[in-house]
Amino acid sequence: MALYPFTAIVGQTEMIRAMLIATVEPTLGGVLAFGDRGTGKSTAVRALAALLPTMRAVAGCRYHCDPAARSALCPECRNRRAAGRLASERVRIPVVDLPLGATEDRVVGALDLERALADGVKAFEPGLLARAHRGFLYIDEINLLEDHLVDLLLDVAASGENVVEREGLSLRHPARFVLIGSGNPEEGELRPQLLDRFGLCVEVKTPTDLDQRIEVVRRRDAFEHDQAGFTRRFAADEAALRRQLVTAMKLLPLVSVPEAILRLAAKLCIELGTDGLRGELTLLRAARAEAALEGDTVVTESHLRAVAPAALRHRLRRDPLDESLAGARVERAMAALFSQAAIAA
Repeated sequence: MALYPFTAIVGQTEMIRAMLIATVEPTLGGVLAFGDRGTGKSTAVRALAALLPTMRAVAGCRYHCDPAARSALCPECRNRRAAGRLASERVRIPVVDLPLGATEDRVVGALDLERALADGVKAFEPGLLARAHRGFLYIDEINLLEDHLVDLLLDVAASGENVVEREGLSLRHPARFVLIGSGNPEEGELRPQLLDRFGLCVEVKTPTDLDQRIEVVRRRDAFEHDQAGFTRRFAADEAALRRQLVTAMKLLPLVSVPEAILRLAAKLCIELGTDGLRGELTLLRAARAEAALEGDTVVTESHLRAVAPAALRHRLRRDPLDESLAGARVERAMAALFSQAAIAA
């Protein structure tokens, strides 16, 4: 079954850019897309799966470990490295769905009952966290996720490892992934501890522009009638964006952040009253990824302004005297701060 092309998505610029930034800089922590139903959140995530480039992994590894890594290897790959048998292959970056009704066994992995019954061997059957290692874990309606799974995700996100202690099994394996969540805020809020783990938070709204709405409907209808033909129409655009992502990933380590930009980021977080220092760290990492996507090697004020709303809107304290949306508060703070910086310069 063909997936809707990523480059065929109309509008939702902030959500699309956030996903690209998270692809270039996986250490951001992920993307949360909150907004109206039927606005393309799930479509964008699944389209991203087809867009992503390949990565090098240990051949035959169930966790697709990085052969260049000295640590963060699964037990099997550590044994292979010790024996000098660490061959590699290119695989697609995984995008794994975590359904709301998933059991804990399915998420973390469990005893392989078939092998246990047939051969009498205690073997581990990897779960969704293992499949998502070095890729993306997508949770639709994440605000409805059961609390015990939220606690599990928080533990794994903090440690980068999945620890399994059950049914006579004792095992740990690397589980580092970009978490993408989507949901409708009318159906409930996200737990603060999980919300804080997302690097970027985007607001997804139903388009109000007439021409844009018509184009969305026209493209979706064309895709449903002829998926292969529609996909071919955007093949060149998909290839070009994939090349841009690969180039940005290679450029990212070379991107520098001037002291003036670092000070601006810190001042912005102080002005907005964000808790902790995660806001500044996320802001700088996102700005670096934005610069890399643009082909720049130095972060500028424009890169900072482009990513600040998504990086900070979910880190603001509620102000009873200001009922405006969080994104608008970030925009106001940026306008005031950057104008002062321009005057000082």
